[in-house]
Amino acid sequence: MAEIKRFSMVKPTEGTLFHIDFNWWRENDNNWKVFLQNYLCPEHQAAFDNPGDERKIDRIDPETAEVTQIDGILHVLMSHCSKQPGFIDEHNTVVDAVFKVLFVNGNKPMTVKQIGEKINRPADLILKTLAGPKVYRGIRPVQ
Repeated sequence: MAEIKRFSMVKPTEGTLFHIDFNWWRENDNNWKVFLQNYLCPEHQAAFDNPGDERKIDRIDPETAEVTQIDGILHVLMSHCSKQPGFIDEHNTVVDAVFKVLFVNGNKPMTVKQIGEKINRPADLILKTLAGPKVYRGIRPVQ
């Protein structure tokens, strides 16, 4: 029987760690790959011109040496495209900027204060945006 994940009803605080929960996104948005393709640099947009592309890439955790398979689009987005100049700019919405900074950080969990320092936005604004009942782009507290 499949395990049902239940998420805490405890309200997030400035110390809560957030990340992009790709499992949530896959379950709630059939077009998640099409959406991510827009964030690829021109070189990789051409390489991944088929949104249904199911290429997997072996990822080696630099701290634990654990090998896991991740989606090819996610891999190039985190390892290359998010490192390009202009990936994050002052014109991004709060949600878009948070989403992008989590990619730049390799989706390692971050507090709203850490995120705010990277995108030059107040931590309380980020917390108000992410702590509500609506989940934006899979950005959720770490469980």
